[in-house]
Amino acid sequence: MDNPYVLIGLSVIMHVTWNLLARHVNPKANYLWWGLLSHCVILGPFALWHLFRNAQWEGPLISAIVITSCANAFYFIALRRAYHYAPVSLVYPLARSSPLLIALWSFLFFGNTYSPFELFAILVSVVGLWIVGSSSKVGDTKKALPWTFAAALGTSIYSLSDKVAVTYLPGFSEQLGFITVGYLCAFISLTLVQRVESNIWVPAERPSLFYIVLGGCCIGTSYALVVSAMQLMPAAHVVSFTNTGIILAVLLSIFVFHEKEQWKKRLIGAMVVSAGLVILYSGS
Repeated sequence: MDNPYVLIGLSVIMHVTWNLLARHVNPKANYLWWGLLSHCVILGPFALWHLFRNAQWEGPLISAIVITSCANAFYFIALRRAYHYAPVSLVYPLARSSPLLIALWSFLFFGNTYSPFELFAILVSVVGLWIVGSSSKVGDTKKALPWTFAAALGTSIYSLSDKVAVTYLPGFSEQLGFITVGYLCAFISLTLVQRVESNIWVPAERPSLFYIVLGGCCIGTSYALVVSAMQLMPAAHVVSFTNTGIILAVLLSIFVFHEKEQWKKRLIGAMVVSAGLVILYSGS
């Protein structure tokens, strides 16, 4: 498929799906842990077989696998710690403000440049995310913010590493295998953290089997679609456009789930994100 916007659209649908599932799961169940486990069990063997068999095993790909795996583990640990102090409505929009960091790292390490028009568009969309995040008044913001921005840092690192790796991954199955390696590392890391914090290997509660299976099918596949789109456009653009998922989530929360708390501020934030993405698209 040679249309990155179709890939991003499919990714957004799957990403919003598993995030909506997470809304209905008891936090004690640690849905991230179950989702990663489900992905590794259901899709992992198929994807890893294609990765090891068909990838172009050169130095940059091996380096990218190591960097992405470590950054994924760092991201999921930071995200889980942030969720410990504040809800998804605060943490997730701020954690998705990584496109500015991606543009910075692209310039510093790869010499990639962005026009002032592109940077302005990305900045507008990020400001919209901050507005959405600031609408949440629940939780311990001071303790959540350091972990939230750590998650954003992790996202920026693995996104650039993924951009390097995709050149050596000939098809979607191989790209899914690449994601699986990172998610397997993240799952092991979350398990160890859980063991240290709670003295248990498996979360105290388990979501329904339907939630586990559907989440596992979506959580990795959605990001493999993002990696696939990186073949066709800059990483900062791809990650920015995937934030349409947050716009969709805001609209669903207001008009479908009738969540009225700070709805005007959340709607304004979603509109600002949309404006930034329209500007970015018009200049692409």
